[in-house]
Amino acid sequence: MMRTTRASLALPLVAGLALGAAAVGTTSAAEATERALAPFPLIDTMGNTTEKTDGDAKSVSTITLDGDSMTIAIRGTGFTPNMPHAQHFHGSFSSDKKFSCPSPKADKDGDGQVNTEEGLPDYGDIVLSLTTKGGTTPKDGLAVERMPVADKDGNLTYERTIRLPEGAGERLQNLVIVQHGVDVNGNDKYDVKALGVSSFAKSKGVDGVPEEATNPITCGQVSDIGTPATDLAPEQVPPVAPPQPGHRH
Repeated sequence: MMRTTRASLALPLVAGLALGAAAVGTTSAAEATERALAPFPLIDTMGNTTEKTDGDAKSVSTITLDGDSMTIAIRGTGFTPNMPHAQHFHGSFSSDKKFSCPSPKADKDGDGQVNTEEGLPDYGDIVLSLTTKGGTTPKDGLAVERMPVADKDGNLTYERTIRLPEGAGERLQNLVIVQHGVDVNGNDKYDVKALGVSSFAKSKGVDGVPEEATNPITCGQVSDIGTPATDLAPEQVPPVAPPQPGHRH
């Protein structure tokens, strides 16, 4: 099974993301409304990856907000090569609740996987779909053909500017990002032989989707300015660089 080197994301990569996201834009007075959130990690908090998948899919995300306009970048490694990986913001734009990432204890049926439904009590419903083009609503959550695809080495790259619902920028830090798609049986694709058909997709009226395609593989809490948000122990978190002072998107 083809995989890239499974070391933690290197600090220079994350630092580059922070600088790159901060450097775009102009230096006009309007920038006073812009703010860059600290880079934050997305990792497998659920224990869904296996020895066959090397158990180390991880990403780093950077976000810049200008009112309710959001520019988001995600860089990851350790994903199923040449396969799409659905990704979403989960939580609520109308609640002050702070959503979180599930642990392996969320696996209520004991099958060794925290599926999408089992994670919902922790991370909440989809509020924004991180597609590569077109709609970004919850209804676009299963638009797999518009989700980022990992390259042949399992690396994943995503960047897009999205207009959020009015006032949503102020609640973004209550949310989590979840990435989906885990090749449980190690055959470099999603199939029903490993875990059967996705009950989540079926509940949305889409039948025949493999559970592997919809099961979460990474999760991360959105950071506040200068504060990488995570409930995990430091040794579990890929290194991240603090935002660079004096830079704006």
